[in-house]
Amino acid sequence: MHLNILKAKIHRATVTHAELHYEGSIAIDSLLLEASGIREYEQIHAWNINNGKRFVTYALKAEAGSGIISVNGSAAHRASPGDLIIIAAFAQMTEAELETFQPSLVYVDADNVINRTSNAIPTQQADR
Repeated sequence: MHLNILKAKIHRATVTHAELHYEGSIAIDSLLLEASGIREYEQIHAWNINNGKRFVTYALKAEAGSGIISVNGSAAHRASPGDLIIIAAFAQMTEAELETFQPSLVYVDADNVINRTSNAIPTQQADR
């Protein structure tokens, strides 16, 4: 059996462009792609924190160090410049592969500059 597991995530990236008439995808600063392990043309899921809209598209490289997060094509109806989004990629893995697997998690600031990376999401604690 194969399970769909979170492979990589870019957390709370700020949308810099929404280009309706550009060929579809999300163009992502290539430094963020590199740090997260998301590959160009890989399918990604995007979740808009501001409006709750979700969409699936693919990643394209944007200029390294540019901070660009450009939501393109029909997906531009789901995000506007200034919106915060989470970009995630998934991989199919066997139970055996999961024994040693850790996701790549990239956290960025308001300018889409990496401020930290991690391989685990902290366990959510109940309010007491």
